Amino acid sequence: MYKIIVLIAVIGFSFYNISDATAQVQSPQLSTFQETAQILIDKQISNNVIASITLQSTSNQEIRIPSELEQQIRENERIIAIVLTSEKQCVLGVLDESCIMINVLRDPSDKGIIEIQDNTREIGDSLIDTINEVFDTNAEFHSVYLHQSAFTNQALETSGVISGRGTVSAVYTMPLEDTETMYSKISALLIPQVIRDSGGFYETAKQLSSEPKSAMTFSMITRENSFLYQLKLSVFYSNAANIDVISPLEFLKIDSLHRSNYFANGFYPLNSILHVVILSPESTNVNEVKGNIIPTEVVDGEKIPTDLSISGWVFDPESGNKIDGRYLFGQEFSVSKNELVFTLGSASTEQVLELDESIIVLIIVIASSAAAVFFLKGFKKKV
Repeated sequence: MYKIIVLIAVIGFSFYNISDATAQVQSPQLSTFQETAQILIDKQISNNVIASITLQSTSNQEIRIPSELEQQIRENERIIAIVLTSEKQCVLGVLDESCIMINVLRDPSDKGIIEIQDNTREIGDSLIDTINEVFDTNAEFHSVYLHQSAFTNQALETSGVISGRGTVSAVYTMPLEDTETMYSKISALLIPQVIRDSGGFYETAKQLSSEPKSAMTFSMITRENSFLYQLKLSVFYSNAANIDVISPLEFLKIDSLHRSNYFANGFYPLNSILHVVILSPESTNVNEVKGNIIPTEVVDGEKIPTDLSISGWVFDPESGNKIDGRYLFGQEFSVSKNELVFTLGSASTEQVLELDESIIVLIIVIASSAAAVFFLKGFKKKV
């Protein structure tokens, strides 16, 4: 097995070949397109499990959004996100309708609830016709919603860019479509055929969209000089979190998880990630792992994988009230259900110390590509 040494001047990657007399190894690259499967097992609050597939990109060639809509959004610095969702209750007061939410930062100069509502609706109304045209929808104004709490963002340690305190949403609604129909329509509009024909996590999401408790969300999130586009398919499992044997693919209804062939022409080890988060009311730990644990080393107090060509798990934390594990494919393009199984046990077991030598520090963020940037920053520090 070759140890990958990545020479990075900036976080935007060049392509290198490292060769010897018998083989050629590619340096890791990072594509603008990312596929992430996430399993959230909430033993702590709801006892529910949410499984999701997210396709995301910062390129409007990989998730096709007209430049005219982008320009309209850039012209108002208060706009932070556009969200289209089939969630049955996108905000309080909306039930069994699909929603388009135009999320803006609250203007501190607004005096009183009426002024907040009027100014937020004015921003929303300036965009909704263009948005309806892009998504082939006919959403109409419903209400203005003030987000008073960032509790969910805090619980998952997300960035809070879509909702949370200080955010106001202009909410537009339309008749609720079944998720399978809506996902098929929106993905056909937004995802180029070359990506749809490449299978991978997209194919898994398409199959999951027929599940009774599935929902689709598309988010267009503003960044300093770009946009982050995310198409997410989620399935909700009620009262399913009381488990100690974790088999992630059970919740994705598949026997093996395949990467997209979109990444077949290079080495993109961080563009397909399986992410498992377990929230527990009591301290627990990762007790037994059937697959590989990726070796790491400490860089500036952080554990960084030493070889991205190896497939396997990285855990941080691996014990406590939250378990965070990410599976990287290395040079592989698929993984079976049995290879991904791991168990939870008492946080006092000695095996935690053994695993502690092979886990990695990651940050749960709403944009899962941040994990890839984190890894590569670690490599940058090493050279």
